[in-house]
Amino acid sequence: MPRYALKIEYHGGPFHGWQRQALHPSVQGAVETALAALEPDVPGIAAAGRTDAGVHALGQVAHCDLAKDWDAFRLSEALNHHLKPLPVAVVAAARVDADFHARFSAVERRYRYRVICRRAPLTHLRGLAWKVPQMLDLAAMQKAAEYLVGRHDFTTFRASECQANSPVKTVDEFRVTATGPEVEFHVRARSFLHSQVRSFVGTLERVGAGAWTAEDVHEALQTRARAACGPVAPPDGLYLESVGYAADPFADRCFARETFSGKSLR
Repeated sequence: MPRYALKIEYHGGPFHGWQRQALHPSVQGAVETALAALEPDVPGIAAAGRTDAGVHALGQVAHCDLAKDWDAFRLSEALNHHLKPLPVAVVAAARVDADFHARFSAVERRYRYRVICRRAPLTHLRGLAWKVPQMLDLAAMQKAAEYLVGRHDFTTFRASECQANSPVKTVDEFRVTATGPEVEFHVRARSFLHSQVRSFVGTLERVGAGAWTAEDVHEALQTRARAACGPVAPPDGLYLESVGYAADPFADRCFARETFSGKSLR
């Protein structure tokens, strides 16, 4: 059976996370329903990561096995037709080797977390960012973030329901940036623990607000106890930004056959 990789974008608000659930809507369930409209006996799909309820994605990756030899562009177009009107879109599709696995072939994952610093309620960004009522100290948060880079036992920043075999992970990059009232946290690693990024952000927000110091974060990390973690940031501002592979299956795929004039670029 031909195997295809799908790059998927979604707004997590209406869903109880990525993973298929019997009683609640999920992103996986939505994509599998769309696939079933094309091929009724399609097997279940596998994703690079299981995002929680309310978490968004700009570049989730999943793979599926289909009976028909689909043109990748036509496959993405057909899936998007059947995904309407849900806030889920297949932004690229690609034929991949049979040994490609969306989760196990991944070499890195990048997450972005958005915070808006203002007193007024969010309107256009409601559900898409975390609003905090005060400006945050960017330099202090970056200093604290640097303690979290590298290979560590992240028990402090691991949700109690996490099913990972080990709390030891390697964070390759952690940057904190700001544009006006918007602060973004950018975290890159091969893999993450359950709620790790949201635990990071909630704790660093306390540093930015002046309630914690960067050294408090270092001490919390070394304590290796969940009770030492700061508040967990809400899911609204978290995005699975991208998933990296040794060879990008979507290279030159995005927009390869789209134009604004109605003519193919190929």
